[in-house]
Amino acid sequence: MNMSKASFCAAKSKLLNAMMLAALAAPGMAMAEEASPFSANVGFTTDYIFRGISQTSGNPAVQGGIDYAHASGLYAGVWGSNISWISDFNAGVSSSLELDTYFGFRNSLADDFSYDIGFIRYNYPASNYAAGATKADTDEIYGALGFKWITAKYSYGLGKFLTVPGAAGTSYIEVNASVPLGDTGITLGAHAGKQTYKGTAADALALAGTSATYSDYKLSIAKDMNGYVVSLAASDTNASGFYTTPAGKDLGRSTVTLSVTHAF
Repeated sequence: MNMSKASFCAAKSKLLNAMMLAALAAPGMAMAEEASPFSANVGFTTDYIFRGISQTSGNPAVQGGIDYAHASGLYAGVWGSNISWISDFNAGVSSSLELDTYFGFRNSLADDFSYDIGFIRYNYPASNYAAGATKADTDEIYGALGFKWITAKYSYGLGKFLTVPGAAGTSYIEVNASVPLGDTGITLGAHAGKQTYKGTAADALALAGTSATYSDYKLSIAKDMNGYVVSLAASDTNASGFYTTPAGKDLGRSTVTLSVTHAF
């Protein structure tokens, strides 16, 4: 089995810590093992909803990711999920994976205030694109400001956006609330967002009497069960027919999803 340089260094560090603990074992002496900066998560959902729009045409998804977080606030990670929307809209295109890569910096400003700035690339490995077709890979920068249990976030597209060409300036603004109910392990959530498309393609859609711009909303309740977070969420949008597949599937319809996530 191959081991990456980062994994090898982490294993070596743990071994050294264990040796030092053994050498220093004596009454009144102790040394705490340093926490790893790496974490991972895996999950299952009955429908992968991204900004109110189903990415799997109402079908289940398996998801997971790996993150690195430095004590300074720097972080980076990768996250993936199965999808179907590209193939649903483009017959003959084979694309069933979303693989996101991101990095950024987050920290606190003062008591109860926090901020987060970063970059994310949505990668969609695919084959059999028609000649001249716009691939779905998308780049965004983002910034967020939080106060206690509420966060506002703004994301800005840097070019083509999810198969829409000439869409630089396309943006998504959202407000999220996450309220824990004491020591019950239950968290209530609320979300509102607006996806606004810009550029020549958006102008052409407007002239055709439709639009890719829409708003979305979500209410959720989550329960932590010994490290497994079970969440039930209801979401809805005012998305137009632009988000209806050739087979007549409305990806922006109101829906309820159940998900289970485990972090380790």
